[in-house]
Amino acid sequence: MSYPCPLAEQVVLITGASTGIGAALARVLAAKFFGIRLVLAARSAEKLETVATECRKAGAEVLAVPTDIAQIEQGQALAQTAIDKFGRVDALVNNAGYGQMGPLEMVPVLATRRQFEVNLLGPLALTQALIPVMRHQGGGRIINISSLGGRLAFPFGGLYSASKFALEGLSDALRMELEPFNIQVSVVEPGPVSTDFFGVVATAVEEAVPDPQNTPYRAAFEKLEKLEQQTSSRAWSAERVADVIIQALSDRRPRPRYLAATGGGILLFLMTKLLPTWAVDKFWQRFYGIDRVAKDWQSRQK
Repeated sequence: MSYPCPLAEQVVLITGASTGIGAALARVLAAKFFGIRLVLAARSAEKLETVATECRKAGAEVLAVPTDIAQIEQGQALAQTAIDKFGRVDALVNNAGYGQMGPLEMVPVLATRRQFEVNLLGPLALTQALIPVMRHQGGGRIINISSLGGRLAFPFGGLYSASKFALEGLSDALRMELEPFNIQVSVVEPGPVSTDFFGVVATAVEEAVPDPQNTPYRAAFEKLEKLEQQTSSRAWSAERVADVIIQALSDRRPRPRYLAATGGGILLFLMTKLLPTWAVDKFWQRFYGIDRVAKDWQSRQK
């Protein structure tokens, strides 16, 4: 089979496929492209098999591979398993990821390492394992799922943004390096999404900072608990984001970046081109409750 071929004839590997955007993407691909071959990876074997069963019922051929992408050898094994099964991988969607929130001062080294293993090092290792296959077959597509947080840093999201900034830089370099081999690289940048992202955030914060109420940042931690309510009106469904990813998979000449956020383009223009840095800082400090920290801290020192 030569490349490119119709999406319905391709082998698409999706990480983080048991919930959220990854699961939605798998379901939408199976529903829209009868006969598509999907390789689905995630840590939870049970949730993964549920998604795989739904996709098979829709007419897709599915290989479900329980994988912890943070374990480099598991990512490499995932690539080999996909190749052994289908002989090729036409598209890789590096979707697995999570947000480690909390003040940088207090996030433990282990949590920092885990954030980069899941959001950057694991996707890189999987990509490295699949590039030779794509080159040999005549081309391929790599879609890295970033975030608006990969373009804008904000309080309490420093590690998440750092990992996504790095993923975007890596994607830019890959796009240029792999173009001679007809391997196209794009980034998709969702904004708020109606998934369990904030539930995972809450768990990660609790593990990293066990007693947030007894820290100098307690006022901001209280605001963090209400962020999901603040962003819910602008949140996209996972299926809507999946449609943007499918566009990136389908476009004859894919763009380097696809925004998947209401008003995302305007926000980026304001925050990176128009407003002075001090104004951007003040906005994010209010949004994340950092503006409350000084007053709270001073009152506790009296």
